[in-house]
Amino acid sequence: MSSRAWQIESAQRVTAGRGRIVTEFFDTGASRSMPWRKRRQAAALLAAAAEPDRGFDAVVVGEFERAFAGGEARRIIDTLQGYGVQVWLPETDGPVDLTDPDHRALLMMLGHQSQREVLRARFRVRAAMAAQVREQGRHQGGRPPYGYQLVDAGPHLNKMHASWGRRRHRLEVDPVTAPHVRWIFARRLDGMSAAGIARGLNERRVPSPGVYDRVRNPHRPRAVWTLQTVAAILANPRYTGRQVWNRQFTDHREAVPGDKRSSLGPVRIWNPRDEWVICPDQTHPALVSDQDFTTAQEITARATPEDGQARRYALTGLLVCGTCGRRLAGHWVNGRPGYRCRHGHTSAHPASEDAPRWVYWAEARLVEDLTATHEALAELDDADDLAAYLTTRDMVVVCGRGTLTIEDTAGIQVDAPVAAADHGAAQTAAAVPAPAEPAISEAETPTPVARRPLRRPATRRSRMAKRRHAAENPTRSPKKRE
Repeated sequence: MSSRAWQIESAQRVTAGRGRIVTEFFDTGASRSMPWRKRRQAAALLAAAAEPDRGFDAVVVGEFERAFAGGEARRIIDTLQGYGVQVWLPETDGPVDLTDPDHRALLMMLGHQSQREVLRARFRVRAAMAAQVREQGRHQGGRPPYGYQLVDAGPHLNKMHASWGRRRHRLEVDPVTAPHVRWIFARRLDGMSAAGIARGLNERRVPSPGVYDRVRNPHRPRAVWTLQTVAAILANPRYTGRQVWNRQFTDHREAVPGDKRSSLGPVRIWNPRDEWVICPDQTHPALVSDQDFTTAQEITARATPEDGQARRYALTGLLVCGTCGRRLAGHWVNGRPGYRCRHGHTSAHPASEDAPRWVYWAEARLVEDLTATHEALAELDDADDLAAYLTTRDMVVVCGRGTLTIEDTAGIQVDAPVAAADHGAAQTAAAVPAPAEPAISEAETPTPVARRPLRRPATRRSRMAKRRHAAENPTRSPKKRE
């Protein structure tokens, strides 16, 4: 806001004796690198310029670097001129003429200069923040981690900022939520899974972070503990009493690098651990010791089961639940691979009494039943051969409680019964009743439940991308966190 007065003064000098300023458009807190259509006042200016009775015939920019960066000026000027509105700049001492080579060269030079200033400012700010965390242990703003609260830490270290009334803040233990954080780490050290911890917190009716502090967590609509929330707490080194910064960065997902107009929306991405900035000294009370925190990370990062046996599920992504349409998940039981669908239920919450019964199939039994009852599969030896057969033909196996049906994903009938064997010439279907299930008469046959349209099985490239994302994002959550 402090620059508004001298920008208006600059615009008045340009228009002196040639016109007058009739209205103002001034964006507060908007980056120059942000496209005009994503700034509130700049977008309002473009909308007003498009109106036939706009009441002005020129736009005067007080300072180029405050309004444009990169090639944005050329695009905006061209758009406004299409509406019949001129753009005046102090550097041209009047209207910009895009047909003039000197004016085009000037715009290019000013755009690069403005972009360079953006990059320099970004580098200086990030370097200063890293030094403040590493050397001074300063809190850099944002929400306090669950278990802590922000308290006053005295005047700002910068005398000028202190004279403006700005204060420092530091983390202090929250007596209400800190015991829950200690309980989470204690249960993890006892070997409890993150989902089991979340379920225990929900059963004890402990308020989740989103419920406990709604003011700082408006983006968290869920009112319960989830596996991701518990995993985020277990992976946060700030609970050891040290200040940490740069754990995540914002990816604007620009289709054209550097062009924010092509952004698909910002998401938070985890930085590699060697890029985290950690203060070597404790700056606030610790809720967990260094040794216990390190042990908890080793439990989280365990790559293989305790028995050392590698667990492989050959049919992952090829089995679909006949009740809800979800993909069946791998489930290891009695030393053998199997697949199950819990219809959206997770271990973090108690099962609902009126929920449909889960679907479960052992891999060996599934392969045996399909190869025994389907002539085209008789020559297949194992689950790997079945997976290759289904993948090459773009098929899936629809699994019910006691029935198996092979269907073509391209022509699947969403409302069709799971055990139906006739799906038309474009599909191959085989209904396999489970030996253990009693026969059901026609009058007792339940009404089939509508399923969601199926997506094609994941390709090798998409599976590799998911593995990379899991390695970069250990808590598997896209939400912004401290």
